Amino acid sequence: MRGAATAGGDPAQAADGIESIMQLGGESLRGAMARIEEHLERVTSESGVPLSPHAHATVRAGGKRLRPLLVILAAHAAGEDTLDADGGMAVVRAAVAVELVHSATLVHDDIIDDADVRRGQPTVSAVAGRHAALATGDLLFSRAFAELAQSGSIPQLRALSIASSALAEGELLQREDAYAEVVPLERYLRRCELKTAALFEAACRMGALSAAGSPSLARELGHFARRIGLAFQILDDVLDVSGPIERTGKAPGTDLLDGTVTLPLIIAREREATIAAADLRALRGADDARALCERIAATGALQESRERAMDIVTEAKAALPAILPDGRSGMLELVADAVVERYR
Repeated sequence: MRGAATAGGDPAQAADGIESIMQLGGESLRGAMARIEEHLERVTSESGVPLSPHAHATVRAGGKRLRPLLVILAAHAAGEDTLDADGGMAVVRAAVAVELVHSATLVHDDIIDDADVRRGQPTVSAVAGRHAALATGDLLFSRAFAELAQSGSIPQLRALSIASSALAEGELLQREDAYAEVVPLERYLRRCELKTAALFEAACRMGALSAAGSPSLARELGHFARRIGLAFQILDDVLDVSGPIERTGKAPGTDLLDGTVTLPLIIAREREATIAAADLRALRGADDARALCERIAATGALQESRERAMDIVTEAKAALPAILPDGRSGMLELVADAVVERYR
C-alpha cells in the first residue's frame, strides 16, 4: 500500500457510526473513551526520547478507536458498570494495550509499504526514516504489554500475546502470497483472521476478563469479535477496488499494485479467464491498477464479497442474544452494524 496509505475505509462514515454508539452509550461510555484517550497520550508521551515524539504522534493522529470500544463494550456486557470510576482502570489498561498493538502494526506496515502518509499525517518512516519507525513500532508493542502487566492478569496477557503472534504470522502469510497466481479462499480467510480478526477477538476477550467475566463468556465474545473483524477486512479489501481516492485516501487498486491477492480478485479470477491470466507484476502504475479494478467490478465480484461479509456479520449478531441475554447485546450489535454501514 504505497503512498497515501490510510487505516482503510471511509473515515466520515465510520465516525458517524461510532458517534451514534457513543451517544447511545451515554456519559459512562464517553467518559471511558476519554480516559482511554488521555491514558494513550500519557503512555506514549512518557516513553522517553528519542522515540516518544514519534509514538505520541502516532496515537494523536487519531483513528476510529474501534478496538478500545470493543474492550469497553465487552467489559460492560460482562458486568462492569463503573467504567468512569477507579474500578474501571483495568478496563482502561486493556483498551490502551490493544490500541497500542494496533498502532504498532500500522507503523510497521508503513515501513513495509513504503507509505508516506497515514490518516492525513506523515508516517514515522517518512519523517524519521525506516530505522526510527521500526524502533517506534517496537516501542509501542512493548508499552502495550507493560501497560497490561500492571493489571496482573495472565489470561489477558495470554490473549494479547496470541493476537500479536497472529498479526506477525498474517503479515508473513501475506508476503508469501504476494503476486501469487492462485490463492485458495481458505488461505485468504485465514490471512484475514490472523492480520485483522485476531486483534478484534483479543479486544473482546480482554474486556470481558478485565470485568471479571467468566472464561466462557470471554471466549464467546471473542468468537463474536473475530467474525466482525473478518467481515471488516473483507469489506476493506472491497473498498480498495471500489473506493474513490477522495473517500479512501489512496488510489483504487493500491493493494493490487503491492501484489496483495484479496477476495474480489479471487472471485473475479474464477469468473473471468482473462483476469485469471493477468499478472499483478505487470501492473505499471495507478492507471493499470484502476483498469484492473474496473474489470474486477464488472464480474460482480465486489457484490459477492460484500454479501459474504454481511452474512458473516449477520451470523455473528444472531449468536449474541444467547451469549448475552436480557438485552445486553445491543451495543455490540451496533458495532457490528457500524462495520457494515461504512461500506454501503
